[in-house]
Amino acid sequence: MTPIKWVYSFLKKYRAKMAAGLLMTTGIALLTIVSPYLSGIIVDDVIGKGNRKLLPVMITCLIGVTILKGILRFSSQVMFEICSQGVLFSMRDAVYRKLLQEDFSFYNKNRTGDLMSRQTGDMDAIRHFIAYVIYAVYENILLLTFALLMIFTVNVKLAFCMLAVLPFTAFATYAQSKRVRPAFRRIRQQFSSLNTFVQENISGNRVVKAFAKEDFEISKFNRENDSYREAELNASKIWMKYVPIFEFLSNILTVVLMLYGGYMVITGEITMGEMVTVNGYLWMLTVPLRMAGWWINDIHRFITSAEKIYATYSQEPDIKEPCKPVCRKHFDGDVEFRNVSYQADDADIITDVSFQVRKGQTVGIIGSTGSGKSTIMNLLCRFYDVSKGEVLVDGVNVKDLDLYDLRDNIGMAMQDVFLFSDTIEGNIAYGRPNCSFEEVKRAAKMADANLFIQNMPDGYDTIVGERGVGLSGGQKQRISLARALLKDPSILILDDTTSAVDMETESYIQNQLKKIEKNCTIFIIAYRISSIKDADLILVMDRGRIVEQGTHEELVAAGGYYATAFRHQYGSFQETNSGEVK
Repeated sequence: MTPIKWVYSFLKKYRAKMAAGLLMTTGIALLTIVSPYLSGIIVDDVIGKGNRKLLPVMITCLIGVTILKGILRFSSQVMFEICSQGVLFSMRDAVYRKLLQEDFSFYNKNRTGDLMSRQTGDMDAIRHFIAYVIYAVYENILLLTFALLMIFTVNVKLAFCMLAVLPFTAFATYAQSKRVRPAFRRIRQQFSSLNTFVQENISGNRVVKAFAKEDFEISKFNRENDSYREAELNASKIWMKYVPIFEFLSNILTVVLMLYGGYMVITGEITMGEMVTVNGYLWMLTVPLRMAGWWINDIHRFITSAEKIYATYSQEPDIKEPCKPVCRKHFDGDVEFRNVSYQADDADIITDVSFQVRKGQTVGIIGSTGSGKSTIMNLLCRFYDVSKGEVLVDGVNVKDLDLYDLRDNIGMAMQDVFLFSDTIEGNIAYGRPNCSFEEVKRAAKMADANLFIQNMPDGYDTIVGERGVGLSGGQKQRISLARALLKDPSILILDDTTSAVDMETESYIQNQLKKIEKNCTIFIIAYRISSIKDADLILVMDRGRIVEQGTHEELVAAGGYYATAFRHQYGSFQETNSGEVK
């Protein structure tokens, strides 16, 4: 499907309204030719021949035509605006839904600012085309055609003189069209780049201030802004070259009428009334010629925007629903990795990972930065697909499971905590928006968040800023944990969730997790031994492989990576038979 056909697919259900609008536009064009015709009769018959009886009739007709044109103009513009807003609503909704269906790799490759510009500036260019450009171009083509036909009825030689200008206009329009399209592509690219820069800097304003880099960011912004201005100016240079040509050609028509038409009146070849009639049709020729360049710009702006939006919309996610998915509303929580490997951009991220977890078990995952800990959980949630091997939940390959059912059964507190610009209650209840306040409060208590929330001015109704601005790192982590716990999931994933909390809070949270572990399989990714030492199974990752696995006691006794990390974190230690540290 081409971008234009894709846009038309949204316009199809408004075909009747568009046809009605174009029909009214045709009526406007037909009524427009009436006034010059009546003006000619008034000059020849009323003024020239003194036939005063025609004057009331002519005036009544002119007033009636004007009123009818006004009604049709208003109605047609309302019709086109309804169509444009309807298309904009449907298209924006479709694109947004498609963005929600895209996987992690899509967002890794596309910048937020670019995606935002598709939903704003590019969408508005399409709305403008439907609301204005379509009927304006159609109406002016009709006006040009009707005016020439009416001039032919007055005098053929005069009409051919007017017609001689059109080939030059067509050539200038074609030449401008070839040059203006790449210019508009450049403008849209620079606009997206500028939009991305601003979005990133507003989101990262705390980092900018922390490093006192305001002047540095302003200089970078000026470069982006200059590039966008340069793109606009380069496009303007094209208009500066061709718009005067269109103006000149349109004014030539006036010169032709004044000189040749005046000569024909003097010689008696046409009457003064016919001269007035042709002069009344003259603007119907000059306006289309004068505006041709601007409409070409609007058309190419529309085409460029449609191509940009469709290019984003048509990208298919790598993670797709299976043809015949296995649907389960609730999972037991058994998880197995069978010889799993994952590559991205020709780089090995994890290699030959195998382990098995039963319902109710707690699994700790530890390893150096970049060892593949979070990737294992991303494969379990099917944010990415394995390159080799299988990931199974309750004995079923995750590729065969319904995506919604799979992810709905997983509660995840991510490493990068994201909180919406909403109340604290709204953020905690995000996974279950219809739950009761008591359930929200119970989840907050389990995450040790209830106390600090109640101490806030508005308690659970406190609005947190974008991305949780206004909260400490530990507070955001505990709200994120409460959000995951409230789902009552079959599988709970905690990705470095307690790194920003104190040891006492971490111990409290671990005790709360023990209350749910019978009904929930828990994965804990951590750097601190204290977070995972009580786990039923500990996986030690290094360079994408599981280099050690076992219980805390087994791994300490093995004297490998885990034991070394344990000594680094606890110093000299002794272990009792129960595994407690003294």
